[in-house]
Amino acid sequence: MLRFYKAFTEKTKNIICITSLLVFSILINQYYGYQGVNPIDSFFSFNSGYDVLNGNFPFKDYWTITGPFIDFTLALFFKIFGVSWFSYVFYASCFNFIITILTFYTLKKFKLSIGYCFFYSFLVAILAYPSAGTPYVDHQSAFLSIISVYFFILALNTKSKIYWLILPIILGISFLTKQAPTGHIILIIVFLSFVHFVFNFNWKKFFFGFIGSLIFILFFLTTLLICEIPLSSFFNQYILFPISIGENRLEFLLPLEFTRVILRFKLIHLSSLLLIIVSVKKIIENYKYLKNNEFLTTLALIGSSYALIAHQLMTINGMFIFFIIPILAGFSHIYYLKYFKNKNYISYLLVLLSFFSTVHYGNKYINKRDFMDLSKINMENAIDAKIFDKKFSGLKWITTLYPDNPKLEISNLLEAIDIIKKDPRNKVLVTDYQFISVLMSSYDFSPNKYWYKHHVYPAINHKYFDIYRNFFINKLTKNQIKVVYIIKPLWGDKNVLETILDKNCVKKAALSNILDAYFLSCYWIPKN
Repeated sequence: MLRFYKAFTEKTKNIICITSLLVFSILINQYYGYQGVNPIDSFFSFNSGYDVLNGNFPFKDYWTITGPFIDFTLALFFKIFGVSWFSYVFYASCFNFIITILTFYTLKKFKLSIGYCFFYSFLVAILAYPSAGTPYVDHQSAFLSIISVYFFILALNTKSKIYWLILPIILGISFLTKQAPTGHIILIIVFLSFVHFVFNFNWKKFFFGFIGSLIFILFFLTTLLICEIPLSSFFNQYILFPISIGENRLEFLLPLEFTRVILRFKLIHLSSLLLIIVSVKKIIENYKYLKNNEFLTTLALIGSSYALIAHQLMTINGMFIFFIIPILAGFSHIYYLKYFKNKNYISYLLVLLSFFSTVHYGNKYINKRDFMDLSKINMENAIDAKIFDKKFSGLKWITTLYPDNPKLEISNLLEAIDIIKKDPRNKVLVTDYQFISVLMSSYDFSPNKYWYKHHVYPAINHKYFDIYRNFFINKLTKNQIKVVYIIKPLWGDKNVLETILDKNCVKKAALSNILDAYFLSCYWIPKN
């Protein structure tokens, strides 16, 4: 078989590898995207994509601190492929292919043999999006951040100036997916670009980078203008309030304990160790290596890996950054072959490290659905979600809320949906099950993308709370909302209206086991 493969031309080998990576990266994510549900995470962007499709936009029509890029591009997928669970998961699968194929392309550009390029990229396909399976901002911003690093190091190490043009566009898109880790990666790339241009200034490269930045800024501002999104709303929701959250998140980063920073991410550190050794070795041999593009390349790779580690420590999500292990191992392999040609056993160790890391993390976090908090769930209890609607056909419905009786959960939800559908009035729907408005083919008038006090919108004592409350009340008054339906349990907030409206304006009624209705008679603000 190997002899047969070696007989192929380089072009044929490329076609075989790319086609195989395309099929595999999409199919593996399609599979895991149908395995179980964690409402607050699984439906993270489902409803917002549907909102944008129907002309309701982030920052203007719903409060959000996560980037609009997924919402807008997902709406495009819904437009092309229809609003369904397939389209939703397929969106993530396509981005799984993008990070996979660009890993293959970049490693190949650095002259790694096609077999090794395929091997490391294949492992990326397993470890990247399948941990979530569905569109998720942390994953996608991390992928786009790494892709921006790819374009940066290609810009440094090739003569093509197109990479300098594309680089700021990718960075901008990544930032509009999520502020972190993109913000950290931007700082790294800007600093290293500054160093590069100090020692190797080239007007054409700089001009291409400037044009790329200008294209992104103009596209962004045009989008805000067309969608009638106030710039102040964007800054309040996406810049200022998240900065205040980031200040609090530093407590998750600190203290920088050996166990948390080193042992927990030991395989990431091992995969980048050779890059560090090569850099130190070359600097000792000649300090002028500090100005070399190769040194800037290794700094970009190492710096981005530590930026992702810092981001992982500051989030409250499960592990998902292990996809960088085969990437770092691939580049370690490249530099090892360049400087240690006579000791092939290290190459084999890098291959084994990547393989067994993939087996370990693939089983623990992907196959057992740990990121979705489903590791202790018996998937045999799951039932086909087509019971809701054919749009969800094939989705194995089971959650941590009803692990032993998903039929009861579905029955409760269908009962609640039936009650809500019978109400002809404009109503706000507050729920972690962010697909219900799609089932009802209606707009839920929700003031928020999703519900998680402190982390998504400010609590009462926060300096931006008044801005948020005014946004919330304006949403209610503009649309003449007379009832707010809340489907329980709500993971991140148990008293949504308590600090928004005066208690004399709200009358609560329990309509089912999981459905409460809050009838509004006025929009007064509670007195402090």
